[in-house]
Amino acid sequence: MGRVFAYCRVSTADQTTDNQVQEIERGGFAVDPRRVITETVSGSIAAMEREGFARLVDRLENGDVLVVTKLDRLGRNAMDVRSTVEELASAGVRVHCLALGGVDLTSPAGKMTMGVIAAVAEFERDLLIERTQAGLARARAAGKPLGRRSALSHSQQAEVLKRRSEGASLGELAKAFGVSRAAIQRVEKRGLIGVTHSI
Repeated sequence: MGRVFAYCRVSTADQTTDNQVQEIERGGFAVDPRRVITETVSGSIAAMEREGFARLVDRLENGDVLVVTKLDRLGRNAMDVRSTVEELASAGVRVHCLALGGVDLTSPAGKMTMGVIAAVAEFERDLLIERTQAGLARARAAGKPLGRRSALSHSQQAEVLKRRSEGASLGELAKAFGVSRAAIQRVEKRGLIGVTHSI
């Protein structure tokens, strides 16, 4: 029989994880206090990027059980939850969610639930792509410049192009303007594109 761990998360310091711990106990899971991992972190942060959760994953072994009260403890959205559960399942860790009746998300019934979550994740991803493309189209139609804003002003960019044409090196210009060599290369590339378009 594997070890049982509980992961409890709250978003702000004025909240407590006590209710989650009690809910897990009432759900019939006896968890050693040393295996109750609690942390205060925004739910908008991906599970694997949370310090406490990442440390928990390092401790989990094949045959262990992880219990959470709600799905949002496992990720910031459906895509993240799915990814987290799949990663844990591949390591032989069973994942139980009390809000879904305590179902093991790696069991056949749990996999069916994850199938629904996967469909939602795909829907979310498609919506995100659609919104991004619509936003870019609106920006283009309004004549807004797209891409990364230059670290240099227009006059500095003109100076960079002038000095590059006179033989100044990337490193020399990067040092002179306090930017990276890549920033100088981007200015040069944009300058070349501008010249090409004007021909």
